[in-house]
Amino acid sequence: MKKYAIVGASSRGMHMYALPIAQNYRDDAKLVGVYDPNWKRAEFLKKRAGDDFPVYQSFEEMMQGSKPYAVIVTTVDRYHHEYIIKALEAGCTAITEKPMTIDAKKCNEIIEAEKRTGQKVRVTFNARCSPLSTKIKELVSQGTIGDVYSVHFEWFLDTVHGADYFRRWHRRLENSGGLLIHKSTHHFDMVNWFIEQDPEIINAYGALNFYGPTRDERSERCLTCEYKDTCSFYMDINQSKYKEMYLDCEEVDGYYRDRCVFADEIDICDTVSMNVKYSGGATMSYSLTAHSPYEGYKMVINGSGGRLEAESYHRRSYDAYAGATSNNLRVYNRKGEEISIQVPKLSGSHGGSDDVLLKILLNDNYPDPYKYAAGSRAGAMSLIIGAAANISIKEGKPVYVKDILKL
Repeated sequence: MKKYAIVGASSRGMHMYALPIAQNYRDDAKLVGVYDPNWKRAEFLKKRAGDDFPVYQSFEEMMQGSKPYAVIVTTVDRYHHEYIIKALEAGCTAITEKPMTIDAKKCNEIIEAEKRTGQKVRVTFNARCSPLSTKIKELVSQGTIGDVYSVHFEWFLDTVHGADYFRRWHRRLENSGGLLIHKSTHHFDMVNWFIEQDPEIINAYGALNFYGPTRDERSERCLTCEYKDTCSFYMDINQSKYKEMYLDCEEVDGYYRDRCVFADEIDICDTVSMNVKYSGGATMSYSLTAHSPYEGYKMVINGSGGRLEAESYHRRSYDAYAGATSNNLRVYNRKGEEISIQVPKLSGSHGGSDDVLLKILLNDNYPDPYKYAAGSRAGAMSLIIGAAANISIKEGKPVYVKDILKL
């Protein structure tokens, strides 16, 4: 049985790792410690997990006291590289939530540390594990549409899910790298994985159009806002699932989970359009909208043998999509045929993807024919698209991956 320690008593740390390990994976894994600068939140995680492991006062103390096989990193994104490198230097495997880190400099530091220590980084791209992603991967790998020429990918977040990134720590570029890294790294990894090519050149445009200081009726946070009765973005944190983990723990570090989505300090984009040129000649056009009336994605992959179209609509979508039990996938070949495929949805967190990924992470013998497991290279190739896009938006010019990433 392997021992795991968690750094970052976050909601993700709780629900993706602490609770499943304590409740469902006792034969394969054991939690031996947790550390978070907010000790009260770490204690809450321990209480909810109902397991017998200590809460440590520092990361160094946890490493010395628990001697884990692997460190699971679920902190604020800006700190991922620090704990990944410390874990590698301590002789441990580092399992990190996506994104691996938030910019090219930190990414290069992780890659150097992995080479220097001989230890490994594992990046958790659960979007690979969905039935729809798996079917797309299968079709492209089988040559169903031939050689891939281009990808058109539109992702749209609604004003429940999308807005939530603008009330949390993600709303500052220095914390998350913006949605182009924190969120889109999932999407970029999907495409990289589907077409098996590396990104080379990125050109991007982005803006903060919908959130940020776009209205006068705003406040520091929802809890104390005088406009709560009229604001459609009001979140009652006292009645939410975040009360115990965040509201009841904020006295320790002053972190508010319900900040106003129209604040001055927000400096990430909510509207993005970009292009990517790949090593094998393929191109991708990608857009992200964080203020859509409904949520999901649309993807088209064009190839020498035809065209693949996929659609996935998520929760809170309009009635036409909300109750769907399957996703739509269509293939058009050069014979004039349309092949329609209904891909069933799975229940569970992230459409059942989290459970599939955990099985692979915690059990070395669990079959992984589609190569859901990802390492530092995949982590680098996904985040570097977003990192390059951030530079492109700021400087108004294309960015070459070879100029910023050292592999």
